[in-house]
Amino acid sequence: MFWIVLGVVLAVAEIFTATLFLIMFAVGAFAAAGAAALGAPVAVQAVVFAVVSALTVLAARPTIQRHRRSAVESGETPFGVEAIEGSTALVLETVDADRGMVKIDGEMWSARSYDATQAFAPGDRVQVIQVRGAVALVWRDDSIIGQLPEVER
Repeated sequence: MFWIVLGVVLAVAEIFTATLFLIMFAVGAFAAAGAAALGAPVAVQAVVFAVVSALTVLAARPTIQRHRRSAVESGETPFGVEAIEGSTALVLETVDADRGMVKIDGEMWSARSYDATQAFAPGDRVQVIQVRGAVALVWRDDSIIGQLPEVER
C-alpha cells in the first residue's frame, strides 16, 4: 500500500512541476508495489524501486531533453514564436516601454521596447528580440539601415 500511495503522490507532484522527472520515480514506486503484491520482502521492493526508477531516468531522460530543445538549438526549421524571434519588423505605431504596434511578416503585433530607454517611431525597422505572450520585445535593427527599400505601411 505504501508504494501505491508514494507513486500517486509523485505522479500528482509531477503535475505541478511539469519536469517529467518525478513521474519516473512514480513508475519505480508502482513497480515496487507490483513486487509487494507478489510477496517480495521490503528489501527487494526497495531494490525494485531503485532499479526501475534509475532505468526509467536513464532511458527516458535523454529523449525528453532532446525533444525539449528549441528548433534553433537542434538545427531544425523554427516555427511559431521561435520563427518570429530574430526577424525584422516595421513599426506602425510608436513603440516604447509601455505600448506600440509593429508588423511582422504581414501580421500586426503588440510591441514593447526591449530597452526601456528606447522609443521607435512609425516607419522604423526593428528586430524582434523576444516574444512574451502576444507581445514582441523589439530593438533597433541597425544592420539593415540603408539596405531595405521604403515599405508601405
